[in-house]
Amino acid sequence: MIGAVARAATTADVFNAVAEARRRQILDVLASGEKQVTAVVEALPISQPQVSKHLRVLSEVGLVEARSDGRQRLYRVNGRRLKPIHDWVSNYERHWNERLDRLDTYLHELQHEEKHDDDKS
Repeated sequence: MIGAVARAATTADVFNAVAEARRRQILDVLASGEKQVTAVVEALPISQPQVSKHLRVLSEVGLVEARSDGRQRLYRVNGRRLKPIHDWVSNYERHWNERLDRLDTYLHELQHEEKHDDDKS
């Protein structure tokens, strides 16, 4: 029962789909452009059936698109479907950028004080 619930969620949600490390690796391989399944298999230490299974999940959530080229199927990343992940991560990026900016300001203040103290000596 639990397995069925997790499987249903995985095939319906981009977040759950990319939660699997192998799927993220496949997306990384496809990020450089269209590839055949054999090229993905050659780039990763997993079997062709496993790659095909993960490509099916990625396709079901729309993260990967496939097209036929003769007898070959070429897969590519659908960047538009990554937007929900990008938007979610952006919230944290803003938070960390603000913290790093404050740290940078603090370090500049310390350097200024240190230089000021050296000038007095």
